Amino acid sequence: MKFEHLVAINDLSNPAIPVISRAELWRGLVLRAEMPKLFIPYLDDALIEDRTEVSMQRRLRYGELVVSDTVTLTHQQHVHYDVPAQGEIPPSTMRMTIEEPQPLALFVRFVYDDHLPDSDDAEQKMMNDYRRSAYQAADVDTVSQIRQLAESGQLDGHFNG
Repeated sequence: MKFEHLVAINDLSNPAIPVISRAELWRGLVLRAEMPKLFIPYLDDALIEDRTEVSMQRRLRYGELVVSDTVTLTHQQHVHYDVPAQGEIPPSTMRMTIEEPQPLALFVRFVYDDHLPDSDDAEQKMMNDYRRSAYQAADVDTVSQIRQLAESGQLDGHFNG
C-alpha cells in the first residue's frame, strides 16, 4: 500500500497563527527521529544505536515488539525512515518532505510505502483505510507537537539538527 498526504504548517492568511520557519520545522522533524517518545505516546523505549551526521540506526520497543530502523536525513529537505523486513514485520518506508511553494508557505508531505500491492480483498481494503486514517492522524499530531515546541521557543536554534 502506498499512501501520501500533505499537512500545511503555516497559514499565511491568518496573522493570528505564529509562522514557523523552515529551520524550526526541520529541527522538529529531526527531533521526531531522535526522540520519538515525544511524538509517539505508546512507544515504550527508543535507542539510537549508531549515528552519523546524515543517518541513525534505531531500536524501538512497543511492549514485546522490537523494531529496528534506519533514519536518513537530507538537511532541511526530508527525513526518510526505512524499516527492513524483520520477523513478522514486512519492509516499509516513510518519508517526510518539506515543501515550500512560496516563502514561508510550508507543508510536509508524508509518503508511506509497505511495498505490497493494493488488494481487491474487502477486509484488506478496510484495513488499509484504517491505516491511512491512523497515519494521517499521527502526522497531524506530529505537526501539532512541532508547532507547540516552536511556539515555546524549543526549536529556536540551540537544538542541533
